[in-house]
Amino acid sequence: MSGRSRRGADRASRLARAAALSGTNGKVCPADLATLLLEAIIEPGDRVAIEGDNQKQADFLASALAKVDPARVHDLHMVQSVLALPDHLAVFERGIANRLDFAYAGPQSRKLAELVAANAVRIGAIHTYLELYARALVDLTPQVALVVADKADRDGNLYTGPNTEDTPTITEAAAFRGGIVVAQVNEIADRLPRVDVPGDWVDVVVPSPKPYLIDPLFTRDPAKIRNENVLMAMMAIAAVYEPYQVRRLNHGIGYATAAIELILPTYAARRGLKGKIATHFVLNPHPTLIPAIEAGFVDSVYCFGSELGMERYVSNHADIFPVGADGNLRSNRALAQVAGQYACDLFIGGTLQIDAQGNSSTATKGRITGFGGAPNMGADPRGRRHDSPTWLRAGQEAGESLRGRKLVVQMVQTHQPNGAPSFVERLDAFDLAASAGFALPPVMIYGDDVTHVVTERGVANLLRCWSPLQREAALRAVAGYTEFGRRQSREITDSLRRRGIVMFPSDLGIDVNTATRDWLAAQTIDDLVTASGGLYVPPAKFRPTTVPHG
Repeated sequence: MSGRSRRGADRASRLARAAALSGTNGKVCPADLATLLLEAIIEPGDRVAIEGDNQKQADFLASALAKVDPARVHDLHMVQSVLALPDHLAVFERGIANRLDFAYAGPQSRKLAELVAANAVRIGAIHTYLELYARALVDLTPQVALVVADKADRDGNLYTGPNTEDTPTITEAAAFRGGIVVAQVNEIADRLPRVDVPGDWVDVVVPSPKPYLIDPLFTRDPAKIRNENVLMAMMAIAAVYEPYQVRRLNHGIGYATAAIELILPTYAARRGLKGKIATHFVLNPHPTLIPAIEAGFVDSVYCFGSELGMERYVSNHADIFPVGADGNLRSNRALAQVAGQYACDLFIGGTLQIDAQGNSSTATKGRITGFGGAPNMGADPRGRRHDSPTWLRAGQEAGESLRGRKLVVQMVQTHQPNGAPSFVERLDAFDLAASAGFALPPVMIYGDDVTHVVTERGVANLLRCWSPLQREAALRAVAGYTEFGRRQSREITDSLRRRGIVMFPSDLGIDVNTATRDWLAAQTIDDLVTASGGLYVPPAKFRPTTVPHG
């Protein structure tokens, strides 16, 4: 029997077992049979992909999988972008799964490290999102994919609404290699607003007892932005955005990048930068971007996913966001990762540690955090061929004669909120690699990709450094009152400032005393609601009792 024939017979056998549970319901399987369904279609040793984005979760199917009988379903190889829920690790604790390939485990990073230490989990690799999606199409193809959508009809067509995210990518990886696709949905509908995943890619639909879990991961309360964040935002605009004419960009999550978004209509406008910087974003619909959109700064935003509470605002701004005929956002995490790498001239984001070579990592002692999309967007794309003023100038400063450079900015305070220094001689990632048996340390962004580092102390322009020792000196100059920073003499720092490699606020014409929250175009969640014309509806945990619902 050929490989194709074997796959077909295997698929038919699994579907027959699923049909026995669904009975006369066609593709629809009742929620109370979800665990039995998974026991019927999953076989020992299978690769199983479960949709766990950093926002949208197939939480009901994750719970059902964690309840299967380990005597029947075991030795699974889990392939998933994010480990966000306790149930994502319960499958390893119960002996249902023992292998894992993933991208990010922020909420479960400490527990994952414990399970690895106990030999309950064998990690194949920590990937970027795009890297994991690519391998799902090549050598990590799932036999079973568990995905999630807003609605389905009885033919299995899926409507993902504003939160499409990973769903089409995971579904396609399984559906076209003889795999079984099970979709958790909030509702079975006779007619869908639009079809995001065709029904012939989907084998079983399970209506969930409650709406799927979604986390407002990209919401930052302006009230928590401190003066230090505003100062860093002002320096980023003056030292990077303005001189390089950055128009196409991606912002990572954090209060410093939220501060940049909130001072575009004030500080950047005062500098005459409207229409010259920050016009095209690859970004989730950050609520802190609302004032800049309303001020006419932003021409377009392409989205990885949506953001809870921003649905009405996005739907009413089809001139900015990709909105379908149904009136809702169409997001796509895989395509946004591609856009973030090849269509953006700048990536700016935070980290937990930076070493003397400029390598950065979010892996710290006792935690296996992973990367998400930062290594993809925070890497200079060697395959790029189109130019832009930003790309060309960065390349010229780096001494490139045949190509440009992408700007990769690490924006971090010299100390983390817990007091730990952000600048270290050696990343914890090296020790983690040794303890977890990784071939290489989990570095998030390699130092040779980093072009600028912004701290509350100043800006280090690494493009202008012509040796590793000079790069190290520039990093020490902006490391502030850390042990790492104190190892540098003032004379060396002053020399770097004179050459424009290091820029302190005064070198950029910024008076630290005026770098305050007064620059923020919105200072509270309430202000964001007002700026949106009442269209933004903050999630409950951000919502003061006085916020109008529009």
